[in-house]
Amino acid sequence: MHRLLHIRFALSLLVLSPIANAEKADQDKPIILEAEKVSVNDVQQVYDLKGQVLLIKGSIIVTGEDGHIQVDPEGYELVDVKGSADTTASFRQRREGPADEFIQGRGTQVTYNAKTEILTITGDASLKRSLNMQMLDQLQGWKIEYDDIKERYRVTPPANAKAEDLPLARAILSPRRKATLEK
Repeated sequence: MHRLLHIRFALSLLVLSPIANAEKADQDKPIILEAEKVSVNDVQQVYDLKGQVLLIKGSIIVTGEDGHIQVDPEGYELVDVKGSADTTASFRQRREGPADEFIQGRGTQVTYNAKTEILTITGDASLKRSLNMQMLDQLQGWKIEYDDIKERYRVTPPANAKAEDLPLARAILSPRRKATLEK
């Protein structure tokens, strides 16, 4: 196997839309992409990444093995990253408010839509919300959707799920305290 090519570059023209509950400083940060192979089409605003994908934008960190970024005419990104047979795809982002509050998740595939601010994790998915390294909310299931604007979780079983396979979704939710609700 030939030597792996490691490509690193910043695309400072790409910015996320203003985020309601995510770290607001992320919107003005450049995207840093690392992968074994990167294909850039600036005309169509499409970026493909293969092998050991790392995407960083402010406090957002996305990892996986195969990535695709599409930027719409308004400048919103759709980030889609898949894991491999050996590794999962992951997402982590600091939330606005308390200094050390994070949302982080893992699964076979991670998709983040900056326009709708919806994070979708599929395939043996898990999602955690933590504050000061203490787990507040934890979800597990086949597919997890997190709407950052409405602060809503949804855990969905696979379409071919059977009653004897239950429970297919699990959630541990901490009570909302005044400190975690203040922004």
